[in-house]
Amino acid sequence: MHRLLIAALLPVCAFAQANNIANYDLTARLDPVKKTVEGHETLRWTNISTEPVAELQFHLYMNAFRNEKSTFMKESGGQLRGDRSHNDSWGWIDVKSLRTGGADLTKSIQFIAPDDGNADDRTVIRVPLPKPLGPGQEIALDIDFHTQLPHVFARTGYHGDFFLVGQWFPKIGVFETPAQRYATKAQWNCHQFHATTEFYADFGRYTAKLTVPSNYVVGATGEGVPIQRTERETTYQFMQANVHDFAWTAQPTFRRHQRMFRASEWVSDRELDATAKRFGIARDEARLSDVNMILLLQPEHDSQADRHFRAVANAIKYFGLWYGRYPHHTITVVDPPHGGGGAGGMEYPTFITAGTSWIDTPGNGEPEEVVVHEFGHQFWQGMVATNEFEEAWMDEGFNTYSTGKVMDVAYGARTLPLRIMGIPLQFIMPTGVLKSDAIDRAGYLTGPKIDSLARMAWQYQNTQSYFVNSYARPGVMLRSLENLLGEDTMARAMRAYQQRWRWRHPAAPDFFRAVNEASGRDMTWFFDQFVNGSNVLDYRIAEASSDTVDTARGEFNGRTVTAKDAGKTDRDLKKAKKQMYETKVTVRREGEAITPVDIRFDFEKGVVERRQWNGQYRWMKYTFTKPQKLTQVQLDPDRKMLLDANFTNNSYTLDKTHLGTSIKWSSTLLFWVQWMMAAVSAMA
Repeated sequence: MHRLLIAALLPVCAFAQANNIANYDLTARLDPVKKTVEGHETLRWTNISTEPVAELQFHLYMNAFRNEKSTFMKESGGQLRGDRSHNDSWGWIDVKSLRTGGADLTKSIQFIAPDDGNADDRTVIRVPLPKPLGPGQEIALDIDFHTQLPHVFARTGYHGDFFLVGQWFPKIGVFETPAQRYATKAQWNCHQFHATTEFYADFGRYTAKLTVPSNYVVGATGEGVPIQRTERETTYQFMQANVHDFAWTAQPTFRRHQRMFRASEWVSDRELDATAKRFGIARDEARLSDVNMILLLQPEHDSQADRHFRAVANAIKYFGLWYGRYPHHTITVVDPPHGGGGAGGMEYPTFITAGTSWIDTPGNGEPEEVVVHEFGHQFWQGMVATNEFEEAWMDEGFNTYSTGKVMDVAYGARTLPLRIMGIPLQFIMPTGVLKSDAIDRAGYLTGPKIDSLARMAWQYQNTQSYFVNSYARPGVMLRSLENLLGEDTMARAMRAYQQRWRWRHPAAPDFFRAVNEASGRDMTWFFDQFVNGSNVLDYRIAEASSDTVDTARGEFNGRTVTAKDAGKTDRDLKKAKKQMYETKVTVRREGEAITPVDIRFDFEKGVVERRQWNGQYRWMKYTFTKPQKLTQVQLDPDRKMLLDANFTNNSYTLDKTHLGTSIKWSSTLLFWVQWMMAAVSAMA
């Protein structure tokens, strides 16, 4: 059956190419002393809508670091994820000239603030055109610009002679047409740069010529080669199609390592056959491609090269088997230097930054989890390009879910990946090991009711809420959905969604439809509550008892049963081990969210009863009369609903000795995670 279903869900060829709307030819010259980039871009942009376009809008992301009055700096307070901007180290971008054909549009540039009206924010410009650009027409623009890099902070900048050059050129917004995502009319979607937002752009072909001092090692989006070399400077050319951004790095002390991911070595015939069977596809379609893995490491981290390469290979393998093969020829991983942590843990097409340190140890998930996570963005941001300003959870949350599954299958349980003052938490308070769903759930529980997922990223109440609702909560939501649907059904839904929306810009309803179609079920009730709503799920065992059924006294059809008669009967039954027990259990719904919930009743001698409660009313009482006592009752015994805010009230046992360990562990874990999240929030 699922073979036909998958075929119906894949109207777009799994390996189709992007509609390259915004195509860039970039040139850049790095001045490592002044920390500047002199750049030029030729942008060819196509109006694929059915409406004429009278103006263009561009992001000038680097202006977020221009002064303390930018929207980014006002919202962030000059810090991001614990990394602070350096005093008097500002970054900006100046458009020196903007021309199309014979027309000079430079003086027509206007700064706008479509989100908050901040007149001091200069991260978005509008450029009126001499005449409207008709449907299907292309415009070519020549832009000269000057970029001043800040000390590395919030994904871009320098530290000493290390440069991570991201969001460094004038970048056109997305012109949305009616029925694309949430647009009701043709309009520009070009948000300001906010403290808790990332990016949104159309796909295109990028060619970049980067000139740096000849002693520098360079890495960038796409495939690159040196095309001109002198003793003083070297120019590299990088090319990549079907991407929506371009970033690069340069440092003289990088150690460049290179290995090939060979699919035939990493993926067995058995795994290919299992993938083909699960998704109802041909074996050749399940097959992965070889990928050139490039690693730019700090010299002191040379010994960790194998760990990085293994993490990249595991990511290519499992993301490819589950969601479709990685379509590009290269992936470059950058290891920032000590002091350059603001550049770590970031994703660009075919180019990611990781992060490691001398204190990392095997088993704690670093650098492995960072590498796998940032690679995962190649799928959930690099190919399925949701609007991260408006629906951050559809990138970060999908990637949290997928990363966790890769880490669990490739590495197993890990120590808790949290740090206090840079020291891994397990060195301070040993906590054992956890799988990804427990780690994500711990993060979710720090703020389960602050906001709904469905919210503009910069409109979350605070930084903590952004992290909960962009990362942990959607990860837990997707795990819970998988538990409800079954792993195979969820896998087919995820692959179908990924394949259908590659090289496009989906919105939440597009994912909902993919799930409903793959499962054959209407899961609207689930998404309404756990994506569009913020009600908390919490069921508990209110009371439980299991008492002997005593012989009834009184008048029964002309026969009187006295207390003496009843006592004798009860003693005889006890002696013959034929006593009956009446078990009463009351379960309550403490939260406002409603889901069906399974209940398991364990009685003596291995007798088990299972029921499912629809959870609609506030409580339900269950009664059993059996020759066995109740030993334990459990709500959601299979832990399907990880969204339940309190697992400690989900079970009750008549043998109290079994309660202590689980409650103590849950409370300890939650305390430390909440402490860390509160600390991060306080720094915001």
